[in-house]
Amino acid sequence: MRTGEGFPSPCTGQRGKMAKIEGFRVTNFRCLRNITLGKLWNLPKVAPLKPLSVAVGKNGVGKSTLFEAFGFLADCLKVGVEEACDLRGRGGFGRIRSQGQKGPVEFEVYYREGRHSRPITFELAIDLDKRGRPYVLRERLRQRRLHAKTGRPFSFLILNGGRGVAWRGEKAGRQIDEEATPVDLDTLLRESADDAKGESSETEHVELSDPRRLGIATLGSLKQHPRISAFRRFVEGWYLSYFTPDAARGLPLAGPQKHLNLHGDNLGNVVQFMEREQKERFRSILDRISKRIPGIDRIDTEKTPDGRLLLRFGDRGFQDPFYAQQMSDGTLKVFAYLLLLEDPSPPPFVGIEEPENGLYHKLLETLVGEFREHATGRQGGSQIFMTTHQPYLVDALEPDEVWVMEKGKDGFAQIRCAGDEPLVRNLVGQGLPLGGLWYSDYLDGR
Repeated sequence: MRTGEGFPSPCTGQRGKMAKIEGFRVTNFRCLRNITLGKLWNLPKVAPLKPLSVAVGKNGVGKSTLFEAFGFLADCLKVGVEEACDLRGRGGFGRIRSQGQKGPVEFEVYYREGRHSRPITFELAIDLDKRGRPYVLRERLRQRRLHAKTGRPFSFLILNGGRGVAWRGEKAGRQIDEEATPVDLDTLLRESADDAKGESSETEHVELSDPRRLGIATLGSLKQHPRISAFRRFVEGWYLSYFTPDAARGLPLAGPQKHLNLHGDNLGNVVQFMEREQKERFRSILDRISKRIPGIDRIDTEKTPDGRLLLRFGDRGFQDPFYAQQMSDGTLKVFAYLLLLEDPSPPPFVGIEEPENGLYHKLLETLVGEFREHATGRQGGSQIFMTTHQPYLVDALEPDEVWVMEKGKDGFAQIRCAGDEPLVRNLVGQGLPLGGLWYSDYLDGR
């Protein structure tokens, strides 16, 4: 399911123009006191995140927390920061902020709408107000001017405590150097009012009625703010999988559904949709999927007299089909993941935590190959982010796709790209498997 349940498909709906995250920074979020993955606007020489990226590490180093950081940010957009702090058992802001830290919880997303688009930076800071409630302390969107390749990006949305300025259109914005001059919100508001008197249509004074809601949630629905709208749709389209085989074994009411939800309990409904809407393509999809699941030669659905939906799997060695309730966890997971990749309007960003659980280890290479082919294909599929502690899965990855997480001496998480290690690149270049190197502690930072 998309992070915003019931929200529309991702920002473009066209594989060839899928948006991609090039960099992600998190500050003061649980054990992630200060980590950065990939490229940011002020780290121009760092390589951007790959279409397929995987966080590896021992238990307790922060892999699940990193996965959760994406989910928390998406929930902030959907329901506001206060409710997001309590969703999914998070336990409130006090349990989210890094232990012993007083500063705000901060996120930075550096992304592109398309391969040749100018990158956009989104910045969010969350803190407690005077009454001890989480609220949006700061919110910012930046983008460099057309043809500008260096220098500080121009801000086209600035909100402090729900008050600020937005610049309309595709090009407008203002250069602000916070290091030299801190953002003076009152000055910006006065200047935006002067612009309005001068018949400038670029600036707009913004004051939200609820500072616990993100400005992009409101402004992103307005046609005059296309860049804000694009980022809102991008985050709304994220798919963060909390798939559980037991949920997929349920008996949902019959009724076609276009997208797989986050727990996978509508797996049969998605099959039903594809059977009805895309019969020829669906049959080729199932034929291709069945060849990747040992023993399976056909997959279809059956409607019960009381309106429930049964998902059937045909086994080559048996005349009668097996139903989802009888299938192994691994078979259901592989089927769900491969079906997700065949979504006719795929999400721009897919997050999967430990996909190896319940899978035969020789299936992992096939699964990684499918993920990479989807993410890097000419048609521009979803960007995929995963976590794992399975060396067999890591064997199928390239060094630039692997992010090694460790716990620092201060107890907080540290992260680095395996591709930045010359020794690792040389050993992999000589044919040694990356998972084997990790198992042998060659990826250990000590």
